Amino acid sequence: MILPGDHDDPPPAPALVIFTDGTRPWWLRLLRPGFRHVLIALARPGHWVVINPLSHRATVDLVPGVDGPALAAWFRAQGHTVVETVTRRPPRREAPWAPFTCVEVVKRLLGLHARWVLTPHALYQAVQPARRSSGGAAPPAMSPAPDPDHRCQTQNISTRICGARMRSTITSG
Repeated sequence: MILPGDHDDPPPAPALVIFTDGTRPWWLRLLRPGFRHVLIALARPGHWVVINPLSHRATVDLVPGVDGPALAAWFRAQGHTVVETVTRRPPRREAPWAPFTCVEVVKRLLGLHARWVLTPHALYQAVQPARRSSGGAAPPAMSPAPDPDHRCQTQNISTRICGARMRSTITSG
């Protein structure tokens, strides 16, 4: 529901859309290999917020002090497909109804109202830079503002991601 005073949408921000493989639950095998699950990382000042909407729960993890290209490279090193994009200001109307899936969660977080984007591969096609309808604008820099209180070394991304409860291989649930 859109409330009358709810017109202060946040400005577009960097996002990483991460596509993974997996065969659990069994029906994921019906989807295209490599595009059976999707999760998202959103840039916020000093950290990234990684939201992983699984079938039985959702996880929300913080990854402090890492820039976007390094985080994207880490996910790619795990064998995942990553699209660097930006969040959008959604239209000022309710989003189309759709089943509550990982794709729908990521679409809502991106501000994407696309009724027929129902599978991870369809979302992949919708967020490709050449297909975006954002007027061809380049995405903003992929690094969140540094957090002055954070003292971690940026070379140690894997440790910080794993320390944030993420497994080295993200599997769909």
